[in-house]
Amino acid sequence: MTQTNRRFLLAKRPVGAVRRDDFTFETVPAEAPAEGQIQVRNLYLSLDPAMRGWMNEGKSYIPPVALGQVMRALGVGEVVASRHPDYKAGDHVSGALGVQDYFTGEPQGLHKIDPRLAPLPRYLSALGMTGMTAYFALLEVGQPKAGDTVVISGAAGAVGSIVGQIAKLKGCHVVGIAGGAQKCQYLKDELGFDGVIDYKAEDVLAGLKRECPKGVDVYFDNVGGEILDAVLTRINFKARIVICGAISQYNNKEAVKGPANYLALLVNRARMEGFVVMDHAKDYGKAAHEIAGWLASGKVKSKEDVVDGLETFPETLLKLFSGENFGKLVLKV
Repeated sequence: MTQTNRRFLLAKRPVGAVRRDDFTFETVPAEAPAEGQIQVRNLYLSLDPAMRGWMNEGKSYIPPVALGQVMRALGVGEVVASRHPDYKAGDHVSGALGVQDYFTGEPQGLHKIDPRLAPLPRYLSALGMTGMTAYFALLEVGQPKAGDTVVISGAAGAVGSIVGQIAKLKGCHVVGIAGGAQKCQYLKDELGFDGVIDYKAEDVLAGLKRECPKGVDVYFDNVGGEILDAVLTRINFKARIVICGAISQYNNKEAVKGPANYLALLVNRARMEGFVVMDHAKDYGKAAHEIAGWLASGKVKSKEDVVDGLETFPETLLKLFSGENFGKLVLKV
C-alpha cells in the first residue's frame, strides 16, 4: 500500500520573519525506493536558526534551498523499505531528511543510530549537530583554558547550554546571557553556570561588569547585534570570539548590523572567527563518543523542547526567533 507524504516546499524567499505562505504544504504519494535507495519514515525533525539562512539566495557555506524543493531539515527516522545493501527495514538513521513524512533517496550523508542508547530526539541535540557544534566551536575555535571567563549568548538554547557545560568541565568561569528568569534560573541551578545575565530584564553591559569583573576571555556568540557589541567592550588581551550564529539578524529586512566596537579586537590583539560544523565532519565520531560519556555520567545534561505535528512547522520554527523555545527545538512528525 502506497503511503502518503505530507511535505513543505519552499515557495518563495522570505522577507523578514518566515510566514506560512512562504511554503507550499502538499500531500503526495510517498516514492518507492529505486535500486540503491532507502525509504525513511521521519519521526523527529530538528528546527534550527540556520534554516532561515538556507532560505535566502546568495553565497553561503551550503547551497540555498531551491524554490519548489522540500525544505531542508535534519531529522531522525526509521527505514521502512530498502534497496540498499547496507540498510534494512527497522534500522534508525539520522541526517538531512527534509520537512516531510517520508524521505526516499540514496543514503548519502545518513548515519545509523541506536534508539536503545538514547531517546531519538537526543540524536538531534547533544548527540547530533547541536552537540558537534558546541564541542568543536568551543574547543577548537574558542580554545578555553582553566580559569578563563567564558560568556555565551543564547545560553539556554540548544548549542549554548551545551557550550556552557563543556566550558565548566574545562575549569572555566561560565556566564550565560539568556532571556527570562526561568531560563536564567535553569542555567544556574540545573547546569551549574557561575553567573547569568537576563537580557530581557537588565542592561547587558551592566550585567557583564557584575558577572565578569576580570573581563572576558572567550565569547561564544549565537545572537550578534547589540549583545556582541556590549561584550566587545569587555574582552581581554588575546580574547577569542566564536561567531557561531547571529539570530538577532536573520530576519532583518535591512542590511545585517555589524559590530560597531570591532576596534576592541585591535586594541586587545583578539581574534574573532566564524565557525561551520561541517568543517569538522571527519572528527564527529570522537566528539560523539566523548559527549555520550559526559551524558552517561551526568556531567552534561541535554534538554529537548518537542512540539507535536509536522503541519505546525512554519509557526514552530518562529519560536526560535522569539525565544519561546527552551532547549533544543524538535518537531515530532
